[in-house]
Amino acid sequence: MVVKILGSCCSKCNTLETRVKEVASKNNITAEFIKVSDIQEIMKYGIMMTPGLVVNEKVVSSGIVPKEDQILQWLKQ
Repeated sequence: MVVKILGSCCSKCNTLETRVKEVASKNNITAEFIKVSDIQEIMKYGIMMTPGLVVNEKVVSSGIVPKEDQILQWLKQ
């Protein structure tokens, strides 16, 4: 599984990155985490607000820091 966090080094982006990694770790989910901060790369995903969360090349959220239970559902799909 490849998980991408889209966004610059803003506080929401950093919070999302930390939360996703914690959820994966707590639930023994193996994933490759990639931080995408290049604006041109982010635009390819069609999101209008960061942070964005992409799981296996599917955008699952943008503009918010989702709750842990929602992140877990996306990681288990």
